[in-house]
Amino acid sequence: MKTIGVIGGMSWESTQTYYRLINQKVREQLGGLHSAKLILYSVDFAEIEPLQHAGDWDGTAEILTEAAQALETAGADFIVLATNTMHKVAPEIELAVNIPLLHIADATAEALQADGITTVALLGTKFTMEQDFYRQRLEDHGICVVVPSSAQRNRVHEIIFNELCLGKIEANSKADYLEIIQEMAEFGAEGVVLGCTEISLLINQLDTTIKLYDTTEIHAARAVASALK
Repeated sequence: MKTIGVIGGMSWESTQTYYRLINQKVREQLGGLHSAKLILYSVDFAEIEPLQHAGDWDGTAEILTEAAQALETAGADFIVLATNTMHKVAPEIELAVNIPLLHIADATAEALQADGITTVALLGTKFTMEQDFYRQRLEDHGICVVVPSSAQRNRVHEIIFNELCLGKIEANSKADYLEIIQEMAEFGAEGVVLGCTEISLLINQLDTTIKLYDTTEIHAARAVASALK
């Protein structure tokens, strides 16, 4: 079994989900008392969030490349960046280490392709929904990506940072997300990418008949497959 290096803390609310899913999936495949060989480097999100909103991506890259280098030094065989948004600086991380980074958008694209999905709605932070680093990565796999309206993007973003990252689960916010998802399906989306690792804390497949692609679960499964390959 290879050792998984996880960069977490963005937020820790979803990082604990990664830890649980990775260990559960290892046990499912190997049985008994097996669990994952895993090294976790959890950053202080309070240092990163203001840099995100200030557009200081170089500053965020510096923090995360140091984390990646620490994981490599500690013996990780590959890296899992436990956040969608911070794949904005995935190229900088990849240049800073000699071990692979498992890109969350690539893993998600593979899941979409396996289901024959060609058009998806993308929910996430405004950075993920509006910038090219994530959308283009999916489109490079032949997948058409659509996003909500500007007002809806603002609402999705607000819920992530002001509620989900703080562990707050609000019924009205869940209703807002489901309304947006329904509207996107009516506009032709065949599925919805939950492109923020916190969104699955709020909604899941039982809440809607529209196919949801939980990037946290997809990424965790890809990490286990790589570790056990």
